Amino acid sequence: MSQTKTEHLGLAQLALALGGFAIGTGEFVIMGLLPDVAHGLQSSITRAGDAISSYALGVVVGAPLIAVLFSRVSRQRLLIALMGLFALGNVASALAPGYLSFVLMRFITGLPHGAFFGVASLVAASMVPAHQRGKAIGRMMLGLTVATLLGVPAVSWIGHHLSWQLAFWFVGACAVVSLLMIIRYVPFSQGDRSAHPLRELTALKKPQVLLTLLTGATGFGGMFAVFSYITPTMIHYAGMSEAQIPWVMAAFGLGMIVGSTLGGKFADWSVRKTIGLSLLWNIAIMVLFCFLSKYVITGFLAAFLIGTAGLLIPSLQIRLMDVAGEAQTLAAAMNHSALNMANALGAFLGGVVIDAGLGWVSTAWVGTVLAVMGLIIFLLSLRVKH
Repeated sequence: MSQTKTEHLGLAQLALALGGFAIGTGEFVIMGLLPDVAHGLQSSITRAGDAISSYALGVVVGAPLIAVLFSRVSRQRLLIALMGLFALGNVASALAPGYLSFVLMRFITGLPHGAFFGVASLVAASMVPAHQRGKAIGRMMLGLTVATLLGVPAVSWIGHHLSWQLAFWFVGACAVVSLLMIIRYVPFSQGDRSAHPLRELTALKKPQVLLTLLTGATGFGGMFAVFSYITPTMIHYAGMSEAQIPWVMAAFGLGMIVGSTLGGKFADWSVRKTIGLSLLWNIAIMVLFCFLSKYVITGFLAAFLIGTAGLLIPSLQIRLMDVAGEAQTLAAAMNHSALNMANALGAFLGGVVIDAGLGWVSTAWVGTVLAVMGLIIFLLSLRVKH
């Protein structure tokens, strides 16, 4: 590959990664600002947590809907439109006058999330040889993981000390920069004129596709059950100060980078084995969280370990692409629907056990159950031939 092509490929990957950075920061920053958002909206912490579930449900609805309706559109132009909608959604979130309007804006902002990552994964994979797909998708997803290491802690600090609305203005600005870079560096290609919404929907008739989606929706739900309430858990259970929370978010982000990077490499080795090992690892870190989150020092380690749950993401993405047949766009987008179904499910169930008086650390019990369910579903999928 010539130096010019290599540079162009690098800038295209950077454009996609920056989009992932914006989306990752927008999705996760509210976890660090939940008490501030609750205070600003004059609601309880668990009620403000509805905004997390609302965003996740937007992803769940938006990913398949957009993938089906726009299956013939050029992937580059679709990425531009998706990032534009995401930017507008975050600006509208910052301007929302109250609780209900904020929750609605988070739902709208979530609509382009899954479709963006799905289409971006297909674009990233198409620009490299087949045996490098895992690494290419891992590099594209690096924007999401860097967001959790740098974007979320920094924006959480800004939101806590200045205004939580500024967090969403920042995310919107990042989305605009990504949009401009996609226009400039991601190569334009004609849409698939042979694509048809009904063809895309055939993916949902395949048992392997559905079982893989269920594996992600349950197996990854534990991470969100814990992380959605990581701020009040560390403050009230571990005894941390609010000033230490950005470092907790950074520890989580570092874990996400380690998990996502290793996940991409392991996926190129064996997709099936990586999924199985990732789910076993998720069960282990949920159990460890119960013990490590009790103290300040080990609380940072607990947050890091929860972040490494990202090990699962690249292998799930590739497995969906492999079993989807011709419905590639829908399958790729649905991976993020599944992960955000995990987000909605985890945040909701975490709030249920907290409101039931079982304590902040009870979210890890929910996480353990969900991870076990994910493993059972995955093992079942290995016994299904089609």
